[in-house]
Amino acid sequence: MKKRIIAALLILAVFMGFGGCGISDKNDKVHITMYLWDKSMTKALTPWLEEQFPDIDFTFIVGYNTMDFYTDLNSRGALPDIITCRRFSLNDAAHMSDLLMDLSETNVAGSFYDSYIENNRETGGAIRWLPMCAEVDGYVANADIFEENGIPLPTNYAEFAEACKRFDRLGIRCYVNDYREDYSCMEALQGCAIPELMTMEGTMWRTSYESETADNPVGLDDNVWVKVFESFDRYMKDTMIKPEDVEMSYAVNKSELLEGKAAIMRATASDCAVLRRDNSVNTVMLPYFGETSEENWLLTYPTCQVAVNKDVEQNKAKSDAVMQVLEAMFSEEGQRCTASGGAVLSYNKNVNMEINDVFSQVMDCVNHNRLYMRLASTEMFAVSKNVVQKMITGEYGAKEAYEDFNAQLTRKESSETPEIVTTQQTEYAYEVGEHGSPAASAAANTFRRQWGSDVAIGYSNFIAAPVFSGDYTREQLNRFLANRLVFRSGELTGAELKRLMEWLVNVGEDGANPIRHRNLIPAASGIEYQLTDNGDGTYTLGEITVNGQPLDEGRTYSVMTAGDNDFIESDIYCGCSMPQDLSDKMKVMDDNIYTLFCSAFEGGKQFEAPTDYVTFIR
Repeated sequence: MKKRIIAALLILAVFMGFGGCGISDKNDKVHITMYLWDKSMTKALTPWLEEQFPDIDFTFIVGYNTMDFYTDLNSRGALPDIITCRRFSLNDAAHMSDLLMDLSETNVAGSFYDSYIENNRETGGAIRWLPMCAEVDGYVANADIFEENGIPLPTNYAEFAEACKRFDRLGIRCYVNDYREDYSCMEALQGCAIPELMTMEGTMWRTSYESETADNPVGLDDNVWVKVFESFDRYMKDTMIKPEDVEMSYAVNKSELLEGKAAIMRATASDCAVLRRDNSVNTVMLPYFGETSEENWLLTYPTCQVAVNKDVEQNKAKSDAVMQVLEAMFSEEGQRCTASGGAVLSYNKNVNMEINDVFSQVMDCVNHNRLYMRLASTEMFAVSKNVVQKMITGEYGAKEAYEDFNAQLTRKESSETPEIVTTQQTEYAYEVGEHGSPAASAAANTFRRQWGSDVAIGYSNFIAAPVFSGDYTREQLNRFLANRLVFRSGELTGAELKRLMEWLVNVGEDGANPIRHRNLIPAASGIEYQLTDNGDGTYTLGEITVNGQPLDEGRTYSVMTAGDNDFIESDIYCGCSMPQDLSDKMKVMDDNIYTLFCSAFEGGKQFEAPTDYVTFIR
């Protein structure tokens, strides 16, 4: 089940004006393109970076949290300057090594605790990925439920197992986990046996696994991992796991914890802090328990991993600027911005993150750096879910689970070539130019063609890449669009359409700004509009036209929109709620926006050509 090497399946193309472009034409600023693993990085980090570096012209793009996505970008000639990814392992990223800078001699790399940075060191000594502050995963306990029932908070595995029995006799589940998710299965499997995985034998196996090649796959060893599955088998029995738990969700776990039906749930320290803040519940973190309290561990994973395109080294001005950005990101304030108020810990020696109260029961783990960094290759997620769920349903015991897990790790992948949906003849740049983003315009025009509406509007983090020339598979078309888009459709008068555009452009009365970065300017198809750049990161909507003629406010138009409504409306992002009367008219569609988009290319059809949808007034 080894990682696919997509590059061999794609046609290389040079992207106009995207990555590796040295000095920007805009006021001779250094231009840096940075891909974000998730929109959460836009809460505080990206605005803060723009404030810290006014002489850098940033393009921030919310991409996809996978190495395959970056492999695809590189094969198209568009690897960004700075890369971030959360679902990461050296195993997954090995094929990109020659494309990335060696950061081992930088000041940033030198600021890490050795035990954490060594997880990212290649066999040749290079370090190409730096781990951002640590999300902490473990047990979130409702301490009030323990106190109400006279059960002490456990401090080791035997006490944990005893607490499970006592709660069971009271009709309360001691521990619940959202086993429907791949990451929860993986973390439960590793978490229950961290002392084994952190032995010399375990760390040597991990180094070997992370260094495997396509021709030399590394399976599980027959000592440490046998004990891991035996530990998980015991753990399942002690937590009174049920076959139906394979469908358990985080939302259900949360409800049971808050309602007193469960005493402990698997979650992160950030989750723990939110539960305490929003529900006035005395939640605290508990560790993954060892046989003694000295063998307790917290499972951690970086908020994201950060790497730099090797091409940056070709331009000293850009290279110097990127290093300054990295140093800022890994400073105390930079990591706080990345965490956006979450309860996290730092892997860096010189960064003193404020310890949240939720860590009160696990300070021994924190103080002694018993912070295990999860092994999180792409195949580890998938295989863990497959095998752990079979253990939960009773299909596998520890021996069968070990054997199947090992077989899946070493199984050769199918060489089947993905079906090509279309071969695009023309490429269009991502970045917003004089009349908008050509790529975003091409997408909006394509949606309007396919849906048959008078007007199509793409907003927020709408697209995740430029339009490349060359072959597109269905997966690549899906990943051209950003993640979690909401598709709406309705009939609006010209006056209502103008108000819809004002919602997407103008600063609200409370100061909320729907355009946090220039590349989030709405892409329109079927209409054109003028936009005043206020010079302070805000914009004001001007005249709207249809084919060059003024918008008829009394006419009715069929309108479709595609965007991330959570990004626009949530207080932690833009905080601009859609006016209720417009929301009532613009209904969320059951049609899958990604399926609709892919269907626009059946039979080899092309992206619609871009049009000039915006004119800037200064």
